[in-house]
Amino acid sequence: MARALATLLALALVAAAAGYVLALPRTLPAAAVAGLAGDAARGERVFHAGGCAGCHAAPGAEGEARLVLSGGREFATPFGRFVAPNISPDPVRGIGGWTLAAFANALLRGVGPDGRHYYPAFPYTTYARMALADVADLRAFMATLPPSAEPSRPHALGFPFTIRLGLGLWKRLYLDPAWVVGGALSAAETRGRYLAEALGHCGECHTPRDALGGAVRSRWLAGAPNPAGEGRIPDITPARLTGSADEIAAYLETGLTPGFDSAGGHMAEMIKSLSALPPGDRAALAAYLKRVPPSR
Repeated sequence: MARALATLLALALVAAAAGYVLALPRTLPAAAVAGLAGDAARGERVFHAGGCAGCHAAPGAEGEARLVLSGGREFATPFGRFVAPNISPDPVRGIGGWTLAAFANALLRGVGPDGRHYYPAFPYTTYARMALADVADLRAFMATLPPSAEPSRPHALGFPFTIRLGLGLWKRLYLDPAWVVGGALSAAETRGRYLAEALGHCGECHTPRDALGGAVRSRWLAGAPNPAGEGRIPDITPARLTGSADEIAAYLETGLTPGFDSAGGHMAEMIKSLSALPPGDRAALAAYLKRVPPSR
């Protein structure tokens, strides 16, 4: 009996050690960003495509104030309330002191400069598909924005979600940089896929999630409950999004449907960012949405 208990204890310790190792943060190779200087002019386009201001500008900010990325916007989820941090160029309160490697690890791997896992309320599961050149360009543009000394506020989470190490195991399941929509795509559809699946994080809101909070890729963009508990985020596959590609592109610019309904909630924030993109990018997004497999 004692030998059996000792064996079970040894196995439990081995399993715990293996789980710990699997949960450790995995960062990019040190040479991944070597030689990337970044171009601020190109980075501005990445900034708008990624919707950075929609989450990290102060609540209610409009116009030029949306470029002050002081954070503070709250996001209610089934796991707790997340608060967007200050990501302005301030070297103390923001990310002005980060290296390009630290910035890339945050976006592509969800790992902070201190080695801790970030919560996936920050959509690194989408940004994991970004090209490293775009990461460098985005950082170059963000370095030109106004700094803010506003301190970042902590998230309001309960146990066990306060244990960040478990996110390493979560990432093993859900941090997948593979494209969702495959097949032979046109140039416009390919650009639209990059905008939607690597930058615009459409799937973060419009795709349902399982019990662990991971996106159900087999139901990509098929609609999902609103995490805030109010209504439902719509299905935007061709099964429901029946307008023409031109009508979809116009909606992404103006926020108005052909029936003159207007975008609301966080989509209204995204429209502010998408309207700053070149018309060709909005047309590419529309082409991609028409190519997504219809939901069943």
